[in-house]
Amino acid sequence: MNVIGHLRSLTALALMGPLGAMPMAAQDQAPATDTQTAYTLKVDSDLVLTNVVVRDRKTGEVVRGLTASDFQVQENGKPQKIISFDFQSVDQAAPLNEATVNGKAGNTIMGNMNRTATSAQLRNHRLIVMFFDITSMQPEDLERAQDAARNYVNKQMQPADLVAVVSLDQSLSLDRDFTANKELLLSAVNAYSGTQGAGFQSGATSTTNQVEDTTSFTADESEYNDVNTDRELFAFADIAHSLAYINEKKSLLYFSGGIQRDGIENQASLHSAINASVRANMSIYSVDARGLEAISPLGDASTGSLRGTSSYNGAALQNNLDSNFNTQEVMATLSSDTGGKAFFDSNDFSPAFQRIQQDTSAYYVIGFRSTDTAKDGRYRRLTIKINRPNVKLEYRPGYYAPADYKHANRDERERQLQEQLASDLPATDVEVYLQAYYFRSDTGTAQPRFYVPVSLIVPGSQIPFVKGGDRSKATLDIIGELKNTAGQDMAEIRQTVKLAIDDSQQVSRKNIQYTTVFTLPLGKYHLKFVVRENQTGRMGSFETDINLPDLKKFPLKLSSVVLSSQRGPSGKKDGDNPLSNGGFTWVPNVAHVFRTDQHMYLLYEVYDPASAPPRVTPASAPAAKPGVKVLTSIEFLQGTTKVFETPLVEATSVNVPGRDAVAFAFDIPLDRLNAGLYICQVNVIDDTGGSFSFPRQALLVRATVPAPTVTTPPAAPSPPSDHAPSL
Repeated sequence: MNVIGHLRSLTALALMGPLGAMPMAAQDQAPATDTQTAYTLKVDSDLVLTNVVVRDRKTGEVVRGLTASDFQVQENGKPQKIISFDFQSVDQAAPLNEATVNGKAGNTIMGNMNRTATSAQLRNHRLIVMFFDITSMQPEDLERAQDAARNYVNKQMQPADLVAVVSLDQSLSLDRDFTANKELLLSAVNAYSGTQGAGFQSGATSTTNQVEDTTSFTADESEYNDVNTDRELFAFADIAHSLAYINEKKSLLYFSGGIQRDGIENQASLHSAINASVRANMSIYSVDARGLEAISPLGDASTGSLRGTSSYNGAALQNNLDSNFNTQEVMATLSSDTGGKAFFDSNDFSPAFQRIQQDTSAYYVIGFRSTDTAKDGRYRRLTIKINRPNVKLEYRPGYYAPADYKHANRDERERQLQEQLASDLPATDVEVYLQAYYFRSDTGTAQPRFYVPVSLIVPGSQIPFVKGGDRSKATLDIIGELKNTAGQDMAEIRQTVKLAIDDSQQVSRKNIQYTTVFTLPLGKYHLKFVVRENQTGRMGSFETDINLPDLKKFPLKLSSVVLSSQRGPSGKKDGDNPLSNGGFTWVPNVAHVFRTDQHMYLLYEVYDPASAPPRVTPASAPAAKPGVKVLTSIEFLQGTTKVFETPLVEATSVNVPGRDAVAFAFDIPLDRLNAGLYICQVNVIDDTGGSFSFPRQALLVRATVPAPTVTTPPAAPSPPSDHAPSL
């Protein structure tokens, strides 16, 4: 299934094919809503949770019976007030009768099962996620990780343990949700094979010894490696978001063949993974599945023969040691910053499971709200003290503060957009309205396709323009995705739009409109767009379902009816654009709000009109489909009363041969209507075929309010179109 776009004046990034966009500009429409009556409720949770294990220095046993008054918490040296305190122990765990736990957050891998355990039932249980990064492991490494997991399930797993199995190959998948059923867990672990992650291994640039052989060409794959590393780190954030609603401590056991990081290129994704894990109260225990390696100065079979003196003076050996260390550094950082532990250079992985059980057998959960309200994204160091002698404390050393838009870097801002696009909750800081239309784009094919214009508007009052010379400037980030009914990504659009508006245009009283186009086969789709203004970072989102019907099932085949209050001259590339007619291109009025001093333009098409038997015509007559007779008119209703109707228009020929369509375009001055709510009904009758359709749309007509400084001249009547009737 292909997704193709019609390229226009701006370039957009697409996942499945090129997409096009019309320039974003101020449209002379009435504002969509009265922003003074808008009300927004915000809930900002800044509770910081940290787990503390208190052990006796001599025996190593957990010290029990402590209270909140026994602890002192400092953040960057400043005392913090403890507002929540709890103690959990697996000794008090109640059997769950094989209950399964699922995540509830949006865009997560958790939640495939139906049964959900409550927070009270999860109390005093261990929640362990076994994460197999198949893309980074060789087949023999994966086998060692599977053996360790099977040994844990068969011999070390305790009644209080609830275990989930997650893997990353072509995609991140939940292979077994949290359960205590050993047979189900073993089935998930045994299903992995060493060929699943093929194609996602690090490129040759990551092998430092390759540069020694200057006689052969080695492609620079560093950018691919950066993307691959981001992909692995984003998986941690997705898992953490899935489990954020569960208050209990979570442990993630990460089996990997190492993660290669290129300087600061992956810093934002690393911070995102750590931040999400800390906020979800999840500790990461990293296990290097390569085990204990004997590193040779000459390299292994994956590298070519070395040249020069590096194999004799120790440089090659140092390169290999550095490369191995670099792949372990990210894993160590993930573990240390989330309160876990990393296990390297050992062929026995059972201590990792033992450490998880030891760390989560009994612990105190301390919560506080930071006195530092700055959202600067900086690392904040935690210090916890206790008024008991001869004890030692185990806790995570700190966390990254949340970063607002001002303090976020480029990668973090892009990540914020992606997270909002994936979220089930809408963004409401910026008002966004969207409408999709459809027109048949071809005819005579087994799989008909549709031209789908999508128009998105943002009220100008929502955008903080910055004065720059004699113009006001603003920048908007727009990101959108299109999915089919199976949830598969069909296309993605990403664009940054720069606005430069003359102050005389009074943008705050108008709408900013953006239009892009998809070409799709018939079917059902889900479309979501996120808009962010880049002055304060506020975002708004809008999502809707698109149903492209099988027109063969309808007696009268009708496109969408486009209502517009503005149209401009068509360009040379608009020949196949259904929104272009008679030398003009229609700009859809998404809000259906008009003024009495405007014209309302309507555009729609009727496909495959019925035809009577051929009639004898002179040889000089143009070739046309004989016997076509399609009648149409527009009427306005208030309640059940008809207040206005256009004269009946008759079409006797197909005027868009490429789509076998009769296109109708109307130009209706609104000065004959009073301000108020109306129902616009389009009457379409195929007289030859005996079929009809009467689609309706609601609209609002407002009285004209003179602008304080600039008056808008009335729209001139449109010249008659050679392609469609005009009034």
